[in-house]
Amino acid sequence: MDEKKYKTVEGAGILSLVLGIVTICCGVASGVLMIISGARLLSTKKDMLF
Repeated sequence: MDEKKYKTVEGAGILSLVLGIVTICCGVASGVLMIISGARLLSTKKDMLF
């Protein structure tokens, strides 16, 4: 009976770890894309006329 509880807790811990790693990777990727997009906007700033 105790082993079943242990496996449930272990599974939840592994899932949390995997979700944390995926969240960090997505955050880093979106940050890089935002920096690239901002750099493109800044490089074309002189050509824009409002």
